Order: sequence, then structure tokens, then C-alpha cells
Amino acid sequence: MGLEKGASVPNVKKFCAKYHIRKNGLVSNTQLEGAIVKAVQETGPTYGRKMMTGYLASKGIHASEHRVAAALHAVQPPYHEERRQGLRNLNPVPYNAAYFGQKLHMDQNEKMAMYGVTYVVAIDGYSGKVVGHSTMPIKNNLVTYDEVYRNAVLTYGLWDQLRVDHGGEFYLSLYVQDKLSEYRFSQDKPPYLQTKSTRNHRIERVWPEVNNRVTYPLKAALVHLVDQEVLDMEDTTVRYCVSNLTCQVASIGLQRFVDAWNCHTVQGKGIPNVLAEGGCQMKVPSELLPGPTEASDLYHQERGSSLTRVSTFGTNPFDTLEEQQNAEMLFSTKYPDLGNLFDSLVNRQPGPFQEAVMEIIAVSRRQ
Repeated sequence: MGLEKGASVPNVKKFCAKYHIRKNGLVSNTQLEGAIVKAVQETGPTYGRKMMTGYLASKGIHASEHRVAAALHAVQPPYHEERRQGLRNLNPVPYNAAYFGQKLHMDQNEKMAMYGVTYVVAIDGYSGKVVGHSTMPIKNNLVTYDEVYRNAVLTYGLWDQLRVDHGGEFYLSLYVQDKLSEYRFSQDKPPYLQTKSTRNHRIERVWPEVNNRVTYPLKAALVHLVDQEVLDMEDTTVRYCVSNLTCQVASIGLQRFVDAWNCHTVQGKGIPNVLAEGGCQMKVPSELLPGPTEASDLYHQERGSSLTRVSTFGTNPFDTLEEQQNAEMLFSTKYPDLGNLFDSLVNRQPGPFQEAVMEIIAVSRRQ
């Protein structure tokens, strides 16, 4: 047919074009561009030459990456430019709070529950400001309501919506939030929302920071004592003493974290304290926020179920209040500033805290 051995690549291409010879499955540029238009509709802008080549191949359309790249550029220039600039599918912001006081998130952290320490924190969805927190031995409805929810509302005002997970420790806070629903600034959404923990987005992002700065130093020191068989966490007196001291030290660390967090700059937003200036749109008088005992009584009357009034971890070893006060005074004489214990812990010197743990157990047993 006039083609001889040793012909150049251009001559072979001309020859194939003249006699309409093509490789099995090879598509023309027009066909390729048509296929890519359809494929982009199915895959969106993120498929570049490699992924698009594979996608087309899965449909039985075979072309080189070079041809696919050229066709992508030709049929969708804006998408091509986005990929060139580094387009990525980013996890979208789960919601948008428009102002301080629109959404209040509350959650508990039980990373140290085995040592009788639980944190409960409340954070405003718009500013990211931590507006309430408490450290307690075991999660408790009355403590959570009084020290976190009630304190936040009295200080900043009433939030339009309270968002929590399905934990039972929020029942009393939800009950009061519901009772106050008519006083909210915006009433177009329900007064509270319960979701899975993983969807209580705003506050979940705070816990890794708390754990790294407060929880893990404390936990490592206690785990070491248990591993060395110095602490017997099956002993109810030991449990009580460990929880008592660790809650106090953890509370110091948590307060320091909150102070720093509320003053740091959140990229793209600003400083939580500044964003929270002025508080919520609606302020409510203290008369509308009953104390924890009164609120618990109302809850029992209306809902027909009672809430645990006091939660303890372990067994209080003291027979009288006087014995307990004497033990606390003896311990405070040796450790007048628990902040020093936390200072040592976060600087990788767990010894002073570990010694204090053993001391509070010894003092309690002597009484």
C-alpha cells in the first residue's frame, strides 16, 4: 500500500488517516470531548487527567492522559483553572451561627471517668467563647444545670437554642430551656436540639485542645501509679480521694485553658471575648431560673421522674464533717497551692502531683 519499513511516525499517522485506520477503541478528539462533557457532569470539577482517564476507561473509552488533559481544558476551562489552583473537596462548615446567643452547645468529656473526673463545657456557636464549665466526679444533672447552663444564662442571657447529645445529664438543663422558650429572641427554631455526639460540632472541636493541655498530663501521672501498683482503684476510699484531688487540679487546668481560649484569635473570625461582647439578645431575671434543688423538684412534679441529687466517686471515708475538715486542713498545710501541682504536671514533672495523691489518701485514712 506504499508504506515501507522505516517510515517515520508522522508518515505512519498520515497513512492511517488516509485509509481511516485506527487502533481498536480509539476515539476521535470530537468523540473524546463529548464523552468528557458527560463525565464531568457525573463527577464534578475535581477529576483531573489521571482520575478522568480512569473514569473513562471504566466506561470503555480509552485515551491517553495527555489527550484527556487537553480535552478537559477545552470543555471546562473554569474547572481546569480551579484544579490548577489546588481545588479540594473540603468538609463543609456544619452550620452557621449568625450572632452570639443563637446556639449554645453543651457537652461532657469522660476521658478520665475511671479516676472520677468529668468535664462539662458550654460554648457559644457564633463566637466560640466558652461561657460555662464545671469539673465533677460523675456527670450530674443538678451540677451541670447549676454550674454550667444556669450560670451561663445568668451571665450572658438566654440562648435561642440549646444543643446537646442524648446524654441523660442534660435533662434538667433542657427542661428549664424549654420552660423559658417564650423569652427567646428568635423562636423560629425549637428551644433545644439533641443529636449524636459527632454532630455537636462546635464543642467537639474544643475537646482535643482540653485533652492535650489538661487531661493527658493528669491521666499519665495516675496511670503510672496504677501500673506501679501503688494505687488500688478498686478501693472505695482511694477512689474517693483520687477523684477529690484530681477534680480540683483539673479544674485549675481547665480554667487556665478557658481563659486562654476565650482570648486567642480564631482565624477568619476574631477573638471569642470580643465577639461575645454584649451577650445574648435576651436577658432573663434570676427569678426565672430556679436553683438546682427547686428545678429538680419541678422536674419531678411535671415529668414524674427524679434526678440524682448528689453523685460521688468511691466512698467518703469520714464519719463526720469535722473529721473531713480536719483532714482537708492537714492536707492544705502541706499543699497550700494546688496550682503548683498542675504547673509541674504540664512541665512533665508528675512527681509532686503523685506525692500529693498518696498524701491525701494517707491523711484520709488517719482520721
